[in-house]
Amino acid sequence: MGGDHGPVVTVPAALDFVSKYEDVRVILVGLEAEIRTFLSNDVNGRISVLHATEVVAMDEPPALALRSKKDSSMRVAINLVKQGEADACVSAGNTGALMAISRFVLKMLPGIDRPAICAILPTAKGHTHVLDLGANVDCSPEHLLQFGIMGASLVGAIEHKDRPTVGILNIGEEDIKGNDVVKRAAELLRESGLNFVGNVEGDGIYKGEAEVVVCDGFVGNVALKASEGLAQMLATFLRQEFKRNLLTKFVALIAMPVLKNFRKHVDHRRYNGATLLGLKGIVVKSHGSADVFSFSNALGRAAEEARTGVLQRITERVALQQPLPESA
Repeated sequence: MGGDHGPVVTVPAALDFVSKYEDVRVILVGLEAEIRTFLSNDVNGRISVLHATEVVAMDEPPALALRSKKDSSMRVAINLVKQGEADACVSAGNTGALMAISRFVLKMLPGIDRPAICAILPTAKGHTHVLDLGANVDCSPEHLLQFGIMGASLVGAIEHKDRPTVGILNIGEEDIKGNDVVKRAAELLRESGLNFVGNVEGDGIYKGEAEVVVCDGFVGNVALKASEGLAQMLATFLRQEFKRNLLTKFVALIAMPVLKNFRKHVDHRRYNGATLLGLKGIVVKSHGSADVFSFSNALGRAAEEARTGVLQRITERVALQQPLPESA
């Protein structure tokens, strides 16, 4: 029911998703009458509908959603994960409410203090995973270490890599750069046994200098939103220039194959689906403005994490780290 569009996007995306994968089932949670308006085909019975009487608004305070809407579509869906009736929950709804309800219902994995939002960003070498992107504004060095462990476990599972590279976002490559929290976190990551490659500057994210980039939620969210804004600005400039006159329109026609390949590589819809790592359950947050293609990709991301045992990987990797440094 969440996001900018609700069932007009999420239901067709679910139909598209189950048509691509024969081993999945989808439970659509929300206002049943509204959902069934868009459910013309259930793809061999692999889509079911579970009615929920309430909906969390996109601008609703997370505390209010947690306390007063116990039969919201978001709460019911997360309960399905808690009860083992679903392997993962995907929502395009209110991010703060999703985080608060998920943490309250599912609880944290052993050895993990805080959940982190982890998303994929395109790079010159393919893509990278960045966390945290907004769940934790203030982090201790120990929290950043835990983010590195979770990110490396996630990439190791879904991309079948034994030792994915891990970097920490900083204002310089030298060890002396950064504030005390970042410098201490770098020491912990270096001692952790992870494949730590050191400091990564902002441009290093997109150069692909590390397969996992660790940062606190304040820095990560600013970097993410700045990147999205830059991409939108460049796209606007390109459209304006190609429409300037007949000659530029002709050039645009010739360049169309190149532009399509470029757009495919940087298309944020391909990377939709940010994982709330650290919970005792898989929860994926879709972008609120997601279209059918984009939301279907978020469903695919959740399914892949369930198939590859991401939670078990994180638990095992954290156990190897014991005793963990005391959290602040």
